[in-house]
Amino acid sequence: MKQPQKPTAKQITEKSEEAMIEGILEGSPDGIGVVVVRLDCGCRKMAAVDKNGDPASKVIMYRDNALTICDQCQKDNGAFARVVAEFIHWVKPAPDEATQRTINAKVLGTHTTH
Repeated sequence: MKQPQKPTAKQITEKSEEAMIEGILEGSPDGIGVVVVRLDCGCRKMAAVDKNGDPASKVIMYRDNALTICDQCQKDNGAFARVVAEFIHWVKPAPDEATQRTINAKVLGTHTTH
């Protein structure tokens, strides 16, 4: 019989993000998605957005399995230069593609690559 595999750190992180996302949405009745910003230190910023791309909750900063965010984030509040990933986790059913693009541009900005 095959032993169950231990979840990887990435899978655990994603599960903890899902739990935070659900909690944020539960407290944000107007939220149609949650912005997730991952920082190079392992901390995250999250906040719900409404159908217009406006904030539907306060910004929450946290770090997995820690009582507080890291010292660097305490100093610079999770500076943009340290962002390693950013996306919006949409509720189901998700808004149409055009609405998603509009909200993404408003919340996360537009990025050009050269």
